[in-house]
Amino acid sequence: MLKSMTGYGRYEEIAGGKKIMAEIKSVNHRYADYSIKIPRYYGFLEDKLRCLIAERVTRGKIDVFITIESYGESDRDIILNEELTRDYLNALRELRDKFGLPDDISVMSVARYPDIFKTERRDEDEEEIWALVEHTVNQALDAFCDMRSREGGRIEKDLRGRIEYMKTLAAKVDELSPKTVEAYKERLYAKIKELLEDREIDETRLLTEVAIFADKVAVNEETVRLSSHFEEFYRIIESGEPAGRKLDFLIQEINRETNTIGSKAQDVEVAKIVVTLKGEIEKLREQIQNIE
Repeated sequence: MLKSMTGYGRYEEIAGGKKIMAEIKSVNHRYADYSIKIPRYYGFLEDKLRCLIAERVTRGKIDVFITIESYGESDRDIILNEELTRDYLNALRELRDKFGLPDDISVMSVARYPDIFKTERRDEDEEEIWALVEHTVNQALDAFCDMRSREGGRIEKDLRGRIEYMKTLAAKVDELSPKTVEAYKERLYAKIKELLEDREIDETRLLTEVAIFADKVAVNEETVRLSSHFEEFYRIIESGEPAGRKLDFLIQEINRETNTIGSKAQDVEVAKIVVTLKGEIEKLREQIQNIE
């Protein structure tokens, strides 16, 4: 089944003393463009996240947002700066003695001074953190890929309908092509007869002219190639592989054959069909831009 390049997935869980949230969204892009935003302290996870996402998403502009917060027990230690505290106390005692101030030095009065305490993040096991984040991201990816698959299914249904319609148009061109030659033969015969009046018509020369015309307007090669392209279209869709780029190339080939038919068209009905085919090709092209 085809996958759309647009999608959204989000998952949040609490595990291992962490509250982890993963949000993934994507829009159309010619190639794969991954943007991963994660708390700076956990930057060591970025390459692993990129590889994890690339395994399941091969095309599109993909934005990934990860938040990791402590839940329950703090992940930081409060450390007393003993040397600085000693300096503050010595300064306060000197102030007391020099100016005869009351001796009201207390824990709270000293604790108000800046830099008495500092916080340090506890060392964390990188593999444990990765296991937690990987699970959360995989859950978000599941939702993200499900949405892309659903949208891809709708696109595929539309593409199949248009290809079937185009197959009927190509078959109509095949049907009209011999009639175009026959109509030309009748017009040519009538014109020559009018010019020659009662004189005998050179049938051999007439048939030669008709044969030359038939060769010029023959489109059976183009319609055969169109039929082959339509079958290839289905094969790509059903391959289960990323199909956007392949279909984009194939639609160019379909357009080329259609243009050739249009350049050879000597019949109003065939010309109308070519116009309709080109309209369908543009609609296909627009839809294919949404496919991974």
